[in-house]
Amino acid sequence: MNPTTAVIGIVTVTLMGSAIAGLNATFKRSISGIGADVLYIQRFAWFMSESEWRASRNRRELTRQNARDIERLSDLARAVGVESNGSGTVEFERRRARGVFVAGNNEHCLDVRGLSLTAGRWLSASDVQVGRPVCVIGSYLAEKFFPFGGALGSKVKLNDMPYEVIGVLEKQGSFFTGENLDNQIVIPITRFTDNFSRWPDLTISVKVRDPAQMENAKEELTGILRKLRRVAPDQPDDFAINQQDALVSFFNRVGGTIAAVGLFITGLSLFVGGIGIMNIMFVSVAERTKEIGIRKAIGAKRRTILVQFLVEAATITFLAGLLGLAIAWPLTLVVDRYLAADMPWWLVAVALLVSILTGVISGFIPAWRAARLDPVDALRSE
Repeated sequence: MNPTTAVIGIVTVTLMGSAIAGLNATFKRSISGIGADVLYIQRFAWFMSESEWRASRNRRELTRQNARDIERLSDLARAVGVESNGSGTVEFERRRARGVFVAGNNEHCLDVRGLSLTAGRWLSASDVQVGRPVCVIGSYLAEKFFPFGGALGSKVKLNDMPYEVIGVLEKQGSFFTGENLDNQIVIPITRFTDNFSRWPDLTISVKVRDPAQMENAKEELTGILRKLRRVAPDQPDDFAINQQDALVSFFNRVGGTIAAVGLFITGLSLFVGGIGIMNIMFVSVAERTKEIGIRKAIGAKRRTILVQFLVEAATITFLAGLLGLAIAWPLTLVVDRYLAADMPWWLVAVALLVSILTGVISGFIPAWRAARLDPVDALRSE
């Protein structure tokens, strides 16, 4: 038996921790774009059972007039955005990008979505009102089509329809689902309904003035919408108001399940590694019985023998931990290409600490046996 099993255990611990840390970091970065002070009014709730979906699948679409009425009637709303999305092909001269995220927005969505521009301007109220063929592009499209600059004022084609570029979004990265947020093009919602869908599935996003008033804002919006959509008092809402908390709660449940499975796998790996270290230490004690007898005969205390073998066991697993980290680091880089993975300094420290503790725990019984050897019996051994 050799320390290979311990190395495998540390690699497993590190990779699992890297995956969880990367997933958490990506989720937190992505969820910040949703906004803790934004309510999303949609036809359906984000997380529904099959029975709930069947009961609500015939709900009426939300309209831009609903959004205008909310903006007029709500006291707690700071800005009201109207959004819909799809996908399309964007072209500029001989360059082409397929599967681009197409967002139909109004003039308030820059604030509601928490976006920033690196160049140009956002959609204006007049752009949205008359449906001008203008667009704001993501940083990926800007780099792909205009590597040397000059995006503003250029004409790109979205599904063969020409649009003038009036702005470039700041780099956002990827959503935790893997979607590239920089591969997007934003056009007026009115143009979206003309070129993509006459009856799009709209999302009305409401940025609340005070985040502490989120529950009050939900109640206010519920009352406004039930009145606007003429929902009878004895009937359920024919819309849903979603917010960031629903995603956080769902992610925590999923993350907890992943962590539990990961804990079981890593615990099993470390247990197998610990058995290997224990066998090594038993062999070491057996081979050095006479040495132990001599040391005890000249006055070595049990505590000294115990500490010596515990240090040896911890040293073996510490070196195994270093080797495991050396193997896990490039594997983490590979995993990060396909899934979120990160190896922060605290994870390295935890991995090394776990490796040392594994050595101490696994080596305790052999070390205890060595410490309790009778010096006379030990000296007689061959």
